[in-house]
Amino acid sequence: QENKKRKRTEEVEKASEDQSSSVVQEPPVKAKKARKKELSKAEKKLANRESALEQADEEEQQKLFENKAKQKKKASHAITKSVVNSDTGTTIKQQKEKKEKMVADETVNRRTVFVGNLPVNCTAQALKSLFKEYGQIKSVRFRSLVPAEDSVSKKLAAIKHKVHPNAKFINAYVVFKEECDAIKALKENGTEIASGFHIRVDIASRNSSHDNKRSVFLGNLSYDISDDAVREHFSVCGAVVAVRIVRDRNTGLGKGFGYVLFENTDAVHLALKLNETALMGRKIRVKRCGEKWKAPQKSPGQARAPKGRARTTLKKKRCSNESFVGEKAAPLKKSTKPKRLSKTVPRSKAGKNK
Repeated sequence: QENKKRKRTEEVEKASEDQSSSVVQEPPVKAKKARKKELSKAEKKLANRESALEQADEEEQQKLFENKAKQKKKASHAITKSVVNSDTGTTIKQQKEKKEKMVADETVNRRTVFVGNLPVNCTAQALKSLFKEYGQIKSVRFRSLVPAEDSVSKKLAAIKHKVHPNAKFINAYVVFKEECDAIKALKENGTEIASGFHIRVDIASRNSSHDNKRSVFLGNLSYDISDDAVREHFSVCGAVVAVRIVRDRNTGLGKGFGYVLFENTDAVHLALKLNETALMGRKIRVKRCGEKWKAPQKSPGQARAPKGRARTTLKKKRCSNESFVGEKAAPLKKSTKPKRLSKTVPRSKAGKNK
């Protein structure tokens, strides 16, 4: 019985201990749950702040990545720019710009007309009225102006019409809107715009070809010669299409040579006969355009012999058939005996004989 009582008491004690442990353990669990519930609002705010900071960090990283990519692109462009062509010494970009500029200039030149041998008092309005029937004109530019004063630029001289009093001729460029209009304007070539001024009209493009078969070159021209003076001199040969006197850009004076373009090749044959004829007090040179000047060659009989052979040729010319034997005997005596003995021995022999 005592044992049974002991067992019961032990069981009761264990049960009480279990109940006390359960009571002790429960309050902290409930406290934790309460704290979690209480801190959830604060945690939400913190979580929101943390997420905002993370987004800001991500955006900064993206910006840094984009900046690095841009820097790499710039570096690659700089490398391509710095690639220099060993032949020309220019960069690839410069070469592309030059090509684009050349193409643009060529397209503009195709619809640009050069008008030469204009009088000094010619105005842009007069040129526009002359060429407006062929198409829309974009601009008119005067060239080959000689300013009245050295301090005044050519552009200002053209605007204010302050041209040197000795200047007689100017040139101009008329730019059309369409290329076909510029080609139509070539009909005005050779027209007399003023008394003694037959204008020369040509396309400003570099591709415009000059017919050498219908042209002659003129040399030894007077520096102050006019285009119409040359036209009048060669008009007897045939119809003159254009006269071009090459002039100095700064002074406007001629350089002493020029060209004449005829309608037919037959006129060239007649023009060549005017070689060394007088024009404004000078004997002009006339030759086919494109021919190279050649120095006058000496005849083969007049050709000089080398210095070493000069004496032998002279001796051969002096020697005739009659005197050949006598002249040959003298050098044989000299060659057989020394020079000194040949002079003394004959004298001694002559004394003994005597």
